[in-house]
Formats: sequence, C-alpha cells, structure tokens
Amino acid sequence: MVCGIVGLGLMGGSFALATRDYFDSIVGVDINPSHRETALRLGLVDAIARVKDLREVDVILLATPVRGIVATLKELAQLELPQETTILDFGSTKERIVKECPPQIRPQLVASHPMAGKEYSGPLAAIPDLYQNKIMVICNREESGELHLNRALEIYDHLQMEIVYMDAHEHDRHAAFISHMPHIVSFAIANSVLAQEDKNAIVALAASGFKSMSRLAKSNPQMWGDIFIENRQNLIDAMEAFEAEWKKATQMVQNREWEKLKEWMWEGNKLYEIM
Repeated sequence: MVCGIVGLGLMGGSFALATRDYFDSIVGVDINPSHRETALRLGLVDAIARVKDLREVDVILLATPVRGIVATLKELAQLELPQETTILDFGSTKERIVKECPPQIRPQLVASHPMAGKEYSGPLAAIPDLYQNKIMVICNREESGELHLNRALEIYDHLQMEIVYMDAHEHDRHAAFISHMPHIVSFAIANSVLAQEDKNAIVALAASGFKSMSRLAKSNPQMWGDIFIENRQNLIDAMEAFEAEWKKATQMVQNREWEKLKEWMWEGNKLYEIM
C-alpha cells in the first residue's frame, strides 16, 4: 500500500515515521523546497511527488493548514481519483473542510484531528511517537464511506490512538476553548513580560511555572495565525470567556477579597478532577 502525504512538517513527518512499517512506500508533497529536501534526507518519504501524482496512491494524508487542505481537496476532485483511494485530513478545524470538500470525493474523506502536537514545527521536529496514546477526533463520520472509515480506523489503531467521534461544528468550538485560546493566552503572557522585564531578570527568575505558561508562545506564528483566522468567531467567544474570568480575578485582588479569590481558585482546581 502506498501513502501520499501533503505537508511534510511536524504532523505529516511524524505520521510518516509512525507508519513506515504500515505502508510499502510513502511519497511526499510540499510547497516548501527546504521541507522537501529535509524530508528526503531524513528518510521521512521515499520520493517527492506533486498533487497530480497522488492518483496512484492508496491513502492520501492532508497535513497542511486548513486553507491548503481545502485547496488540495479541490485539486484532488479534478483528478478522478479511484473510488478506493482514502483521504485523511489532519486540519485543526473541521467545519470548513467538511462543508467545502467537493461532493464527488466527500465519501472518500475521513475528517480527522489528532489531539497531538509540539511547540516546534517543520520536518526536523517530526517524532515517531507523536500520536501514540493520543486522541484522534473523527468528525461527521456518517458522511464518510464505510471502506474509508474502516481503513482510517485501522491506521489510527496502528498509531495506537483513541478515537472520539464529534460533529465538526462542535469540534471547532471545543478546540477554541481547549487548544486555541490557551495558545493566544501564552503569546499574551510572553509579550506582557517582554514589554515589562529586561532579559537578565527573565533569565534569572523564570521558573517552571512561567516556563509552563509561556511554552506555547514558542509555537509557529504562521501556523497559529492561520488557525486563528479559520476559527475566528469561536476564538473570540473563548477569549471573551477568559476575559470575564480575568476581570473577576482582577476585581477580587483590587478589593482585597482574599477568601473569595481562594474559592475562585478552588473552582479552578476542579479541572484536574476530570483530566
């Protein structure tokens, strides 16, 4: 079985490493010449291809930003793919993808989102166990053909992932609160500290708490900018919810309402009772 991966960064590269023993060969497509060269050098793929060459593969993984996934789906629809070709997408938001996928290939698409990642990007960041023991969300499974859904499940089982099914619209809202909003908060923490503190103080005093809170600010701004664009309204809702809690905390500190502040923090502790 041959796999074609569109997007040879962290997600596509890690998928390649993790499925080396599943597929007979893997070909890669990427608009970035450096990514193509690095993926070949690292052995992530056996050859570099173009989208039009993917007519000859059995499984296609789309691991680019959402706008790129939608554009590639439209290209694939023009290729008259064999009906047995399975298309997986790892887009970070799902509603636009399932809505804009051309109808002639929609049964072949299994819209998926692996809840896995790192703050680094590119093929050099790829690791073979990125997906191991992580959640794979499959959206709108009723729109995927049985053959393709079963093949996707077999591949995700090979990756040792747990499957969760979800509606695409609901997925995007949940992702805004649980993934996208924490990233933008981390960037805000980084920028607020950089604006107020000099480099020596940051180096001397930054401990594990600050490093944990600011770690996501190392994420690729180009990639996350695209994610924020795609999930704009849900992100706004999440940011407004965060702002409301932040205002509560600010007022309690200003008013010296220490017991009330402690109760508020105890409420926050409950998050870890369900995680």
